[in-house]
Amino acid sequence: MNVRRSAAVLAATAVIGAATPAVAASPSPTPSVAIPSGLYGSTDPTYDGVWRQSLALLAQDTAGVRPAAKAVDWLTGQQCANGSFAAFRADPAKACDAELMVDTNSTAAAVQALAALGGHDAAQRKAVGWLKSVQNADGGWGYAPGGASDTNSTSVVVGALAAAGEKPAEVVKGGKSPYDALVKLALPCAAGGAFAYQPDKQGKLAANADATAAGVLGALGEGLAAKAAAQSAAAACAAPGTPQQAAANGAAYLAKAVAEDGYLTSVLPGAENQPDYGNTADAVVALAAQGGAEQAREPLAWLQRNATAWAKQNGPAAYAQLVLAAHATGTDPRAFGGTDLVAALNATGPAPQSADKATGGLQREDADEKDRDGKDSDDGFGVWWTVGVFLVAGIGIGFLISGRRKRQP
Repeated sequence: MNVRRSAAVLAATAVIGAATPAVAASPSPTPSVAIPSGLYGSTDPTYDGVWRQSLALLAQDTAGVRPAAKAVDWLTGQQCANGSFAAFRADPAKACDAELMVDTNSTAAAVQALAALGGHDAAQRKAVGWLKSVQNADGGWGYAPGGASDTNSTSVVVGALAAAGEKPAEVVKGGKSPYDALVKLALPCAAGGAFAYQPDKQGKLAANADATAAGVLGALGEGLAAKAAAQSAAAACAAPGTPQQAAANGAAYLAKAVAEDGYLTSVLPGAENQPDYGNTADAVVALAAQGGAEQAREPLAWLQRNATAWAKQNGPAAYAQLVLAAHATGTDPRAFGGTDLVAALNATGPAPQSADKATGGLQREDADEKDRDGKDSDDGFGVWWTVGVFLVAGIGIGFLISGRRKRQP
């Protein structure tokens, strides 16, 4: 759950688990647009604004933090009249038109955040209505309306439907539900039991760790802020005939993938394998949701030892992923490897209104605007942008839109 979550590169990313070294020194480029005062993060939001904002608000909610009103208002103000969300609208006063690229991931992430916060029923209904209107005939969703269904997009929409009080199994198109689409994207045990991102041009499926982390949650009907399952049992692989079995198979694949080193790896063209912090955080949520917190113990411990520097460099989306991993396992996000993730996340945007005393969080903070130029953290997109400049030159913007979801394990 990305990362599962993301938009173009991050998002993509991760979103969200950006496939870059954790602590590589890389200056953030000057944003090409002005950073709105209500938005978390200080880097260019063009490709991940709504995604990173949604993750930040969702993570704050799990930690008992009441976000700043202007942070929530910024997110709701990004919605188009038809209910959809784009990755970022620099001028929300301008009506959405055919040139604006809206997407299912931004829309579904926003639904999950607004549902968690409460009080935004009308916005949720419009967004869910739009998502239903662009469902594919196989029951799934692609990143962009009309695009081929993929595991990541279908899964984040399932999470949105569930958060909004819908029953995903009853949201059908052509007689197919999103669970039918996910089962179709699950590999057999002989191929590892993982989920593929989507079929290649020959219709073949290839295991993808990022898609698998997302697919496990989607097949379970869970969202990005999933909690640990009550049981604590290792997943065993069997024919993926049901979404529950496909989820168990995917979790078994992830457990095997992290067994040796405690983390998942990511590969950039021409680079050696390196830890994928965001995808590992997503895997922790998936493993806990399917088999209980104990199943995620080793990758969680690895993140506690190693991921806080990555989060500091990558900002709100990264901090949010770690908070959600802590939430899924019942771990205190305010004492995560010696770091208060909640305070660090809060510091990347407008000061929250309050926090639940039971969580040990700060009460009513100074509402004065923070000096954004003084921050030392970026959003999950920032560092990847540097690498993305070179990728864009050789591959084009189409790769950016699908980069996160197509990463190989």
